Amino acid sequence: MKKLFFCLFLSQQLFAQINPDNIKIARDKWGVPHIFAKTDAEVSYGLAWANAEDDFKTMQLTLLAGKGMVGRIKGKDGATVDYVVALLRCREVVEEQYDKVLSPEYKALIEGYVAGLNAYAAKHPEEVLVKGSFPTNTKEYTTSTVLSLSMISGVDAVLQKIFKEKVKTLEDFKAAGSNAIAVSSSKTSDGSAYLAINPHQPLEGPVAWYEAHLNSEEGLNILGALFPGGPVIFVGVNENLGWTHTVNYQDKVDVFQLEMNPTNPRQYKFDGKWETLEEKTVKLKVKMGAFTIPVKKVALWSKYGATIQTKQGTFSVRFSANQDIRGIEQWYKMNKARNFSEFYKAMQMTAIPGFNTIYADKRDTIFYVSNGKIPFRTEGYDWKNTLPGNISKTLWTSFHPLKDLPQYINPASGYLFNANHTPFNATGMKDNLQAKDFDQTMGYEVKDNNRSIRFQEMFSQYDKISFDEFKRIKYDGQLPQGKLHFPANTDVLFQLNPSEYADIQPLIENLNSWDRKTNVESKGAAIFLVMLNYFTNELGKKEEIADHVISTDEAVAAFRYVNTYMKQHFGRIDISLGDLQKLVRGDIEKPSWGLPDVITAMHTRPYKDGKLKVVQGESYIGLIKFPKVGLPEIETVLNFGQSTHADSPHFADQMDLYLSQKTKKMTLDKAEVLKTAEKVYSPK
Repeated sequence: MKKLFFCLFLSQQLFAQINPDNIKIARDKWGVPHIFAKTDAEVSYGLAWANAEDDFKTMQLTLLAGKGMVGRIKGKDGATVDYVVALLRCREVVEEQYDKVLSPEYKALIEGYVAGLNAYAAKHPEEVLVKGSFPTNTKEYTTSTVLSLSMISGVDAVLQKIFKEKVKTLEDFKAAGSNAIAVSSSKTSDGSAYLAINPHQPLEGPVAWYEAHLNSEEGLNILGALFPGGPVIFVGVNENLGWTHTVNYQDKVDVFQLEMNPTNPRQYKFDGKWETLEEKTVKLKVKMGAFTIPVKKVALWSKYGATIQTKQGTFSVRFSANQDIRGIEQWYKMNKARNFSEFYKAMQMTAIPGFNTIYADKRDTIFYVSNGKIPFRTEGYDWKNTLPGNISKTLWTSFHPLKDLPQYINPASGYLFNANHTPFNATGMKDNLQAKDFDQTMGYEVKDNNRSIRFQEMFSQYDKISFDEFKRIKYDGQLPQGKLHFPANTDVLFQLNPSEYADIQPLIENLNSWDRKTNVESKGAAIFLVMLNYFTNELGKKEEIADHVISTDEAVAAFRYVNTYMKQHFGRIDISLGDLQKLVRGDIEKPSWGLPDVITAMHTRPYKDGKLKVVQGESYIGLIKFPKVGLPEIETVLNFGQSTHADSPHFADQMDLYLSQKTKKMTLDKAEVLKTAEKVYSPK
């Protein structure tokens, strides 16, 4: 009890400027928190409290990384996270930059946020996962954000390949996806600009979306979504403008093989001289059953960065996300931008290490940039593969400014979109940029996917579109015509002669007649989904599957697998997609539409009794109209609800809206929010 009071006292003393009575949290009928206060810091305090009320457990999983405490709750897997924080020097870069590069306004914001976290933990000690993890501080919090942005950059996948001695893993049929669309008034029937916010994230966990509305008297008035533990909106809309993100795949991470001294395993050659690897002993604590075991592990560092020694050699990893701690501050400035000029100035920070960004505003500006913090690299090296780590020519030290990156402002075609495909197919064909005009060492993707092809099929049908047609494009659930674009060539699946295979004839006929729609009633979609999972497993045994052409024998084997699978689990082969694929929340289980790489993408894992559970895909959806006069018109929906607590009325109250592809009306109007709020209170 004494410790509880001490934590509460310390939190209040460190952040005495935050008075919870000055903060109002208004919960609407869906449980979405609308947070009102005089200052941004107070609003951030209220956001921390509201998010903690709904999902404190998930928030802590991210925050614990900043304190090196994940291993105390997640055992060996958690200790790996703690080790990676040390390996990537996330804390060191925070210590070095915190007082030098962060603005006073942003520091005040995260001080308010951390104060809200500490106050909630002090008030609810029974919800704290790891003893001694609170109070936390702003540098620990910032350390966790550096790690998060590093993981988003793809460093985790690179490290896994190195630790596994470069075992090639399958980039399977379930590649994650997101969609973003902006349409200017020249393309709309009502003269408004439109924006579709449609990121495809895991439906639960540390990177699942949480919706909130932030409103201060310092110019903050924005509604949108963030990840649990985020102090600002990551995708959303304010009174003047809105934006969304999709993951992009330019070259964000470089791997270097060091030339080691055969007589000294801690020395590597650089520009003809032997250099010594820096060593740091990392003290980890690992939960093992009822006990916590202390473990020591060495973290190595070269001129290139984090270094790992394996039987195959010694490798260093270099990337931008652990060299700049201002990523969340950039989002904060995007939140507060009042026009395109201010938004573009925020983007010029290039502190967010990746993400396509698509934007629209009330002044009829639409914009797209394939954003990234991308280094200037020396030409003449294969930057997509392992690089020589023995020469200063490969040691990059500076980054491209925003103006160097592929971007579009108000194309004549009147629309912009991205679906995780090449930035060189973002609008009408005559207005697209050319890959050859950009620095090739940046490694931008040049391929399309099923969603991007389908988007162009649909946009080409319209001279102008209404908001209802805009919604139909966003909610389209059909694979494109012609050749499908999956990691392996699936053409043969649709070319078999049913009469030649009597045992699987009905399945072949069903797939051949499939309209490529992925609604819950579709039987063809059910066959195709089981096949995708089959090929993911079978081709995953091969080292390379990119451009693999599925043979007739492989196709027949896949149909026979489907035949056996459906009979074994469902007792028949004419099941629909909704029989197979389920959206699950607690004890609630409902049929779900969607397949990988349709616009309404869904990605699944085995569930029970042969059924598949949706775990990623369509998540937070925002559909925005910017009329020429007045506030933006906003419609949103979450896949489940605001709360992760099964006893909350908002645990799954948006699920039916989501599955019926409908939305809820939202507003930035403070008076309207307070008038209709179901609960208004202060965070204390």
